[in-house]
Amino acid sequence: MKNLLEQLRPTIDSLFDHFHQHPEVSWEEFKTTEFIQAFLQKEGFQVRTFDCTGLVAEVGHPGDFCVGLRTDIDALWQEVDGVYQANHSCGHDAHMTMIIGTMLLLKKLNFPFEGKVKFIFQPAEEKGTGALKMIEKNVIDNVDYLYGVHLRPVQELEDGYAIPAIYHGAAKFITGEIIGEDAHGARPHLGQNAIEVGASIVNEIKSIHLDPMVPYSAKMTKFHAGGDSGNIIPGKASFSLDLRAQSNQVMNELTEKIYSIFENVSRMYDVKITSETKASVAAAEVDLDALEFMKQAIIDTLGENGLKEPVVSSGGEDFHFYTLKKPSVKATMLGLGCGLTPGLHHPNMTFNHEAMYAGIEILAKTIINTFAKQQEGERK
Repeated sequence: MKNLLEQLRPTIDSLFDHFHQHPEVSWEEFKTTEFIQAFLQKEGFQVRTFDCTGLVAEVGHPGDFCVGLRTDIDALWQEVDGVYQANHSCGHDAHMTMIIGTMLLLKKLNFPFEGKVKFIFQPAEEKGTGALKMIEKNVIDNVDYLYGVHLRPVQELEDGYAIPAIYHGAAKFITGEIIGEDAHGARPHLGQNAIEVGASIVNEIKSIHLDPMVPYSAKMTKFHAGGDSGNIIPGKASFSLDLRAQSNQVMNELTEKIYSIFENVSRMYDVKITSETKASVAAAEVDLDALEFMKQAIIDTLGENGLKEPVVSSGGEDFHFYTLKKPSVKATMLGLGCGLTPGLHHPNMTFNHEAMYAGIEILAKTIINTFAKQQEGERK
């Protein structure tokens, strides 16, 4: 397999360079989608596009069994060397390269699939809405096993190692408005002080108590009220909340508590509080069979010493919506150590590109292991 990867090296390196040099932000990955579509069709893959960015490619033969492999394709918008621009600082350029590399490797292997492999190029992971759109497009309706991949920072995993699962937490981002009446600084009884309302929300959030064995947090991350006139009590304000929980159940409980706080504070101060969930991601639901298939692939690629225990991360990934919305899908995500520094989402993030070749081999072997186990089960 490594010899075949060496044959593919010029193509794989060229793919990464292209993706890295042409980043596009969430829901604007038009040229990225067009490039991938053209490349895959030239390589003989069947491609399906949508009325949004992103695409799906399939290989194999008609059958009841389907394995999916998903990559995110969007970049972040951030300041790089004093200029705001799209930037692949979360490794999605590497993820796309590895998924296409896996496709090319499987093609060279002429692996006899008894079913289909579906390669999902998903938009808008950074917005937390891309997976939901792919679900809406029925992309995973026939998928039995689903795999993903994400580069890991050195703080979690050193170069040369891999993990068969990443236990991401759930995250939710809520924006809201406090709507009351302004008042003269000398006549506070004629209006409502939105700053006091916001302070009450913060204090009530501090009183939330959930299962202490499951990490969670809720905090106000933005608050704006008032203008230039210091003698006006502002009746209106806008705010943002960041919610985190290590399980989907605790996230649901935390969300209910937050909305209960809004209702109680609204009544207390006689103001209207509106809110909107701007983005959310689900906590990981890892299938143990899928984990075992990937674990064996890591050992076969990196050796016993290259395998590390799964990581629990407070970061979020919308990959986990696939299993949350369709529980029959058995999934896990490869965590790839690659010497990534200074960290994910840092504008000058860098990593060892050679790790992508280990990632491609692991993903290809994981798919092969999954089909082999399926066929073994059918023979029994």
